[in-house]
Amino acid sequence: MGFWNNKKVVVTGGAGFLGSNVVKKLITLGVKDIVIPRSNTYDLRSQEACAMVVKGADLVIHLAANVGGIGYNRDYPGTLFYDNLLMGVHMMEESRKAGVKKFVAIGTICAYPKFAPIPFNERDLWDGYPEETNAPYGLAKKMMLVQSTAYRDQYNFNSIFLLPVNLYGPGDNFEPGSSHVIPALIKKFVEAKKNGLNRVEVWGDGSATREFCYVEDAAQGILLATEKYDKSDPVNIGAGFEISIKDLAEKIKSLAGYTGEIIWDTSKPNGQPRRMLDVSRAASEFGFTAKTTFDEGLSKTVNWYIDKAPNYELV
Repeated sequence: MGFWNNKKVVVTGGAGFLGSNVVKKLITLGVKDIVIPRSNTYDLRSQEACAMVVKGADLVIHLAANVGGIGYNRDYPGTLFYDNLLMGVHMMEESRKAGVKKFVAIGTICAYPKFAPIPFNERDLWDGYPEETNAPYGLAKKMMLVQSTAYRDQYNFNSIFLLPVNLYGPGDNFEPGSSHVIPALIKKFVEAKKNGLNRVEVWGDGSATREFCYVEDAAQGILLATEKYDKSDPVNIGAGFEISIKDLAEKIKSLAGYTGEIIWDTSKPNGQPRRMLDVSRAASEFGFTAKTTFDEGLSKTVNWYIDKAPNYELV
């Protein structure tokens, strides 16, 4: 009998960007009983709603989050802290009370200290305060790591805590108010080409670096950890490389076929100076290594957006 046989799996955020990719992979694994609570029916900030969602579940993969890019983080720090803290605390507590066999908590690399050594190693997670713009979201999510450890110690409750890097891929959130850097830049350059604009403005000075993991790879890593990893020690999920925002913008500009000028708005924040993960623990503990090269994944994502964007025609 395989690990996934006859399992009832709850995937919060299962209709979202990462969640929908996790659900697709669960289906290919033969999982037939998948519960995807929708936010218009279940407010996961409510303990009662969480209790209803996890009833009868064998596994809970908690992906739901109120999340956005740097501008969204700057404008709604209190909301981000409150929403994400309550969802995590209630989901894990109600899962424990319901006898769930395993709880998979999805954190964020926004939890790492602002000046953590590169590459980010899980042992450095508590060695400083996060970058200020990201701190309310990052720390709210990080409390699930504290809860996971405490619940394992007191209740012998099996939960794990994973830290995915910035994700990207087809189906990402391209809404200007809440999107992350890759979809935001894709939208800017594609629309600038469509509208014949001779310049595109980008936040910061381009010096910050980021790591990106293709969403299908991240989904695979989460399911490998769900199946094979049973410790509360945190684990990074990423691709193990970094690229500057300046180089990223140039790549996306080229893929979008845009020939105008990039203007850097240095009055806007860069965010955390550098981000790159040490991904060795995921490889050694449950055999996860990202397979998609960045150039391959970025090309797929830009082409998907061009195909899907309303009224956009290549000229």
